[in-house]
Amino acid sequence: MKAGLVLLVIISAVLMFATTGYAHESATYSATAVMKDAKGNTVGLATFTEEANGPVHINVNVKGLKPGLHGIHIHNKGKCICPSFTSAGEHYNPLGKEHGLNNPKGPHAGDLSNLKVGKDGTGHINVTTDRVTLSPGPTTLFTDSGTSLVIHADPDDQMTNPSGNSGARIVCGVIEKK
Repeated sequence: MKAGLVLLVIISAVLMFATTGYAHESATYSATAVMKDAKGNTVGLATFTEEANGPVHINVNVKGLKPGLHGIHIHNKGKCICPSFTSAGEHYNPLGKEHGLNNPKGPHAGDLSNLKVGKDGTGHINVTTDRVTLSPGPTTLFTDSGTSLVIHADPDDQMTNPSGNSGARIVCGVIEKK
């Protein structure tokens, strides 16, 4: 009888660890950022999704912006104080790289491709990055100081330090767990 009880405990422990491992591997992490302009008006929404151990998918929809290309980056502080958004800090760069998707010494973890805004003032970007995570780790967006998503007035040249000559910060949203 005692051997049967020990066997039952061992089987239960194995199942518990297997289930815990599976639950972690299949976890989905998500976040949102309500995007606001320099006057504090809501102009869009960004969603962030990370499947188990996968890249982060970022989907941004905004309105009321000047047509053309705009730099868009993840910044290293979760603060968006109008009108300049300097409170968002610098580009998110936990690994100490240089700026730009085309820079051989880069990119920053928070560097993204340019956002295209149409003639009607609406913009959309759907990008995937493996340089950040929503799950715990060295490149998580959920740091002690938080992170934010910032849209700039001009296009990012994807090379020049520290911000790709992308101009003033015109839209900002704090990235928050969902």
